[in-house]
Amino acid sequence: MATNLPAPTAQSEETELLLRQVLADVLGLSAERISELDASSGLFGHLPELDSMAVAGLLTELEDRLDIIIEDDDVDGEMLETFGALLTFLDAKRADG
Repeated sequence: MATNLPAPTAQSEETELLLRQVLADVLGLSAERISELDASSGLFGHLPELDSMAVAGLLTELEDRLDIIIEDDDVDGEMLETFGALLTFLDAKRADG
């Protein structure tokens, strides 16, 4: 499946690695499940481990590890819909920081 995304920057690669680590740590996902995630992989509503209670812990951990602030207004279904959407959101937050 080819995508027309720009080449990842060093920061976006670091963001992706950290996102994968946080998903593994907070949700208890195996290394195999984490490695299978791609841009179109569903998150909220697709991963049973990522329920409404886990979202708060996930976002808090992402704020801590990425040194960003995620405002309540930032959180919506689109941002948590796929791995790629969350990664894009986090990259933008880090770029704005």
